[in-house]
Amino acid sequence: MKTVRIAWLEVIPNMLPVRLRRGAALRANGFLRWLLLFVFFGAAFAQEYPAKPVRLIVPYPAGSSSNDIIARLLAERLSTALGQRMLVDNRPGAGGNVGSEYVAKAAPDGYTLLVATNGPQAIAPHVFKLNYDNQKDLTPVAMVANVPYMLMVHPSLPAKNVRELIALAKARPGQLLFASSGNAGTPHLCWELLKSMAKIDIVHVPYKGGAPAMMDTVGGQTQMYCSGLIAGSPQIKAGKLRALGMGTLERSPIMPDVPTIAEQGLPGFNVGSWFGIMAPANTPGTIVQRLYGEIAKLVESAEMKKYLLSQGAEPMLMDPPKFSEFLRVETEKWGKVVKGANLKLD
Repeated sequence: MKTVRIAWLEVIPNMLPVRLRRGAALRANGFLRWLLLFVFFGAAFAQEYPAKPVRLIVPYPAGSSSNDIIARLLAERLSTALGQRMLVDNRPGAGGNVGSEYVAKAAPDGYTLLVATNGPQAIAPHVFKLNYDNQKDLTPVAMVANVPYMLMVHPSLPAKNVRELIALAKARPGQLLFASSGNAGTPHLCWELLKSMAKIDIVHVPYKGGAPAMMDTVGGQTQMYCSGLIAGSPQIKAGKLRALGMGTLERSPIMPDVPTIAEQGLPGFNVGSWFGIMAPANTPGTIVQRLYGEIAKLVESAEMKKYLLSQGAEPMLMDPPKFSEFLRVETEKWGKVVKGANLKLD
């Protein structure tokens, strides 16, 4: 078998622009060599990435959410896998929109990534005037996990399941109060989705944060709350609140005895706080695939699965195309809920 060698000194003249070449055959030959050169250096560039530290932008304050906690473990493990430091950079503000905009306008070179969540990525476009296009200026890299939400009620409320709650709400229109961490947040829209699907009239009581909303529900000032498992499970175990239904399509392995809302008469009901990684639009596909490959290995590892479950999160790995379609569906779903609730924020 003969060894084929490429004489680069012979290739270089053919790398000149087409307008400087003569003859159709020479132009065609030159085009093929340009194409081969592009593929060669593109592959080499992907192998060299990353050549410097990568920043992972978390659009929330440090330690304020499970997203930040999970992001730090992910960054630590990816630093080892990529051979470069991955630095967590918290850029909070405007419900996650400040950090998201920062990444959307960053250089598309793979060195600035975003911790993407449902709030700024799927809900904010419908309630805020953003300075970027959420689906055109960002590109999905990998979906990582989902924190399931569940409906909880004060024990004094005579409803043992979602069907009984809906019947009670229809018997007492405008009388049942549900708390939330603030207007247009996921805990708020969780109930707005229930209202629209079940055709009930319940009253929203917004708070400045999840902690006071939870405290007043436990105290009986409000009667209902929707939140992630980490915040709600201690109150459930202590008997201070009653779990009525899980906002997942299938029962959660974290609390398998709690039936889903979907199986209690509202098929398709799905609410959670998901967590993924996105990059600026036009980031090279080779870099996106490299990142996805390393993230996939981590998410599928026994260690990461165990850690996610300990944080009240379920592994939910998606590749870029599936993540992109998921984001489209989520954005469309919450757009309908926001419009139906006639939400207007200052």
